[in-house]
Amino acid sequence: MAEKLAVARLFQTAVNIIDEENMSIKRICVYCASSPGVSPEYLRAAQILGRLLATKNITLVFGGGDVGLMGAVADAVMGSGGAAIGVIPKFFAQQVLHQGLTELHVVDSMHARKQMIFDLSDGFIALPGGLGTLEEIFEQLTWTQLGLHRKPCGILNVNGYYDRLLGFLDYSVTQEFIRPEHRDMILVEQSPEVLLTKMTLYHAPHIEKWIGLKRNNI
Repeated sequence: MAEKLAVARLFQTAVNIIDEENMSIKRICVYCASSPGVSPEYLRAAQILGRLLATKNITLVFGGGDVGLMGAVADAVMGSGGAAIGVIPKFFAQQVLHQGLTELHVVDSMHARKQMIFDLSDGFIALPGGLGTLEEIFEQLTWTQLGLHRKPCGILNVNGYYDRLLGFLDYSVTQEFIRPEHRDMILVEQSPEVLLTKMTLYHAPHIEKWIGLKRNNI
């Protein structure tokens, strides 16, 4: 009896892993700037991505603002008949709150915002952006590296905006601060449609971050 239970548990674990690996992407979080940026291509890319999400029936999850690329991607989703969920902290909701979203959550803090966005999303895309965008997408990549989730993380590299950052990450690999397998977790494309396809096919690496590490003797 005990052996049968053990086999059943093992089978259910395998089923759960298969289900997770083949999880369909129904909601994508888009991190991006509250500024439109210098090049009109940034705004255009946000609009194309928003329309594409709506066409593919993928719900947008975003920071809830109505300005910059953030507002543009939400407007494009809603204007194309799609769904958009905003999550915004109450301390600046009065300044940039996007009106007319499918769903809106006003939360108490940035930490609560980030947690809710994570819980709602099946994957994450970074459009061009500044400190906040970088911090948010790298947090998700770090959590993947630590095995806390297996959701795909993509960068839409509009006009080569992220080229220098990606070059730095490649340099970090040569200096053995980032493993090649972890660098490869970052899905990078200039085409929104190709990026979404890559995210749909993505399988997170099964890597133990701490294997092979030893404490330095000081």
